[in-house]
Amino acid sequence: MEVKTEVTHHEKIADEILESLSETPKRLPTKLFYDEKGSQLFDQICELDEYYPTRTELKILEDNIDEIVDSIGEDSLLLELGSGSSLKTRLLLDHLPNISSYVPVDISSDHLVKSSAALKRDYPGLPIYPLVADYTKPFTLPEVPESYKTVDAFYPGSSIGNFTPAKAKEFLTRIAKTCGSGSGLLIGVDLKKDERILNSAYNDVKGITAQFNLNILNHINNLTDANFEVNKFSHLAFYNESESRIEMHLVSKEDQKISIAGEKILFGKDERVLTEFSYKYCVSDFKNLAQNIYILENVWTDKDKLFSVQFCRAL
Repeated sequence: MEVKTEVTHHEKIADEILESLSETPKRLPTKLFYDEKGSQLFDQICELDEYYPTRTELKILEDNIDEIVDSIGEDSLLLELGSGSSLKTRLLLDHLPNISSYVPVDISSDHLVKSSAALKRDYPGLPIYPLVADYTKPFTLPEVPESYKTVDAFYPGSSIGNFTPAKAKEFLTRIAKTCGSGSGLLIGVDLKKDERILNSAYNDVKGITAQFNLNILNHINNLTDANFEVNKFSHLAFYNESESRIEMHLVSKEDQKISIAGEKILFGKDERVLTEFSYKYCVSDFKNLAQNIYILENVWTDKDKLFSVQFCRAL
């Protein structure tokens, strides 16, 4: 099984980090969460009692799988954006025996190789073409020998919320263009809800989310030979009601100077670095966001209306 690489993860990453840290307030690209350790920590987060999105989305998929696979149809190239451990993908593959091929896309090469190899063992007849790429930027679908009628993208986990609404619209436009007119998009969208549920989900009692957040500094150290001392930062997450989003920050515990690729970056005591936000939508909000790009064909939710899975068709 050949793994295609669309971009090299190290290319220009130091410049991107320095540019992000030069902004006011400072921020870091969310994609840097997902080195091998970060991907492992996120898998642990998905199993936490407080973290409802993964189990809720999976239950929605299980309860509505027949309607969902009918939306996708046969002879489809299934493209998964941010393949992770592919747990939800297995549910689709179990009920989509006649898809043409499967292309998982992820920025974490090690994690992608391992998850793809496991799928290849369990689905020996399925052509799998892993693609190492930053799917938040333009990328090219790999050429596959199998013919297919449509491309159907699977974007689970409510990662669309990690974009501002304007950037989310740009992202949806880019994916629709990459996959083509008439292509499908099966997407997880987290819904607006009681902020106590949200704050608990991002501040688990075991501290796994804090480890996940802080690990971004270890990843930067490994990528750029930076000298972040992780114990000099703390985790902060809260729901910003006015923006309808969860925010995650790293907070500097003291005045400090960090070296990154030969450049010096100053951090003041109690200064925050934004590492992630996660916007929450109601169904009508997301439909309006995607208009003129996708037609919303179906929406499935859990009984408590915590989460939604939506199927859209590209114009």
